[in-house]
Amino acid sequence: MQAAVLTIGNEILKGKTVNTNAAHIGRVLTFSGHTVVLGLTVRDVREEIVWGFRTASQFADIVVSTGGLGPTFDDMTSSSFAEALGLPLVENPEAMEMIRSRLTARGLEMTENRRKMAMMPQGARAIRNLAGTAPGIYLEAGGKKYLVTPGVPDEMRSVLENAIELIADRNVRYAERSTLVRGIMESSFAPHVDEVMKMFAGRVYIKSHPRPRGPRGPEIELEVSASGQDPEGDVEGALRELERRAASMGGEYSRI
Repeated sequence: MQAAVLTIGNEILKGKTVNTNAAHIGRVLTFSGHTVVLGLTVRDVREEIVWGFRTASQFADIVVSTGGLGPTFDDMTSSSFAEALGLPLVENPEAMEMIRSRLTARGLEMTENRRKMAMMPQGARAIRNLAGTAPGIYLEAGGKKYLVTPGVPDEMRSVLENAIELIADRNVRYAERSTLVRGIMESSFAPHVDEVMKMFAGRVYIKSHPRPRGPRGPEIELEVSASGQDPEGDVEGALRELERRAASMGGEYSRI
């Protein structure tokens, strides 16, 4: 299935915060059997968040967002998400219980701002957040799956982990490995990369990453990835062929 990652937050676009959340979500989605086809980042502006959800859903079967689930005025992801899907925003009893339990454990009172974190699109399922107060949101609508997570990295990871069984594609396996080739320029080895990909009839994808020049001269990392019924076998076969060709050109290689 195809997936999209939507990041919400002014701090990302201003460059104040590095978007490590999108990288983590992308890796989890990839290793869960999905192809990430789109990544979007929008400001904490209602119209832009609505646009982000609608646009992402045009390209993907699964949309995972991060950011904007807190109690402050600029946390408006829940209401914007509901608007994007044309659903009413309602208080979710499951989410409210999660929030109350979290606040009680910390000796805090329920306030209107904190109650806001229990507001979700009608029909949504609350996802437990073991690292914070705001629950995540899971919803299936229009043949799409949506997972809305907080922006705090630890909280995002907690919600994503607790929802993985809802979004993982267990029918698809994914594998990737890399080998480091030394002593051969990337441009010289590029034709071999193309040939090996053709040998495997599209079952593997090979990405070359040039590295800083080492003691043996040029260095390139060859990352091989595959998905399907036997991705591990395809990856290993492609790596061996790449390494054989590198050795025939006088290069050295080592798995990384």
